[in-house]
Amino acid sequence: MTTSKRLALAIVFGMLIFVTKTVLPAPINKIVIVIHAFLLALGALLLGKIGATYVSVVGGILTAVWNVALAPVSFLFAVVYGLLVDGFNIIFKVNPSNRKIDAWRLIVTMTLSTALVGLMSYFMTLWMGLILRNFTMEIGILLIGFFSGAVAGYIAAIIWNKYLKNFKI
Repeated sequence: MTTSKRLALAIVFGMLIFVTKTVLPAPINKIVIVIHAFLLALGALLLGKIGATYVSVVGGILTAVWNVALAPVSFLFAVVYGLLVDGFNIIFKVNPSNRKIDAWRLIVTMTLSTALVGLMSYFMTLWMGLILRNFTMEIGILLIGFFSGAVAGYIAAIIWNKYLKNFKI
């Protein structure tokens, strides 16, 4: 895959993440993290070893420009999310070069990544003093993270195995 095509795909996926973060109102934009997870999973599969990180850097830069007050934190968590996806892909041996991927491995990768980044951002928000600690919210974030990651991993695996495994960019 040529560098320009990789960059274009990362930009498109990153822009889609940015749009869902900024256009939707506050509680809904947190719930649609399943879209972010799905795009990061496909980015990792299509772009290779650090594909999710490429996508998350683009989304993080756009989000940081949009929300200047929290720009460093927004960018940091976007990049951490991409690095977690890529790191867990390596740990769990989600290898798209084999053409067909194991759906369970991708589901575990996306579930752990999404739940971890959700909890990390929640605790950072607590540390910054922007919200008060709420056990119900912690459980909700964990459950939404697990559910969103699992759904995104499952859908990405199905789309990859059915339609994209032989796709050449």
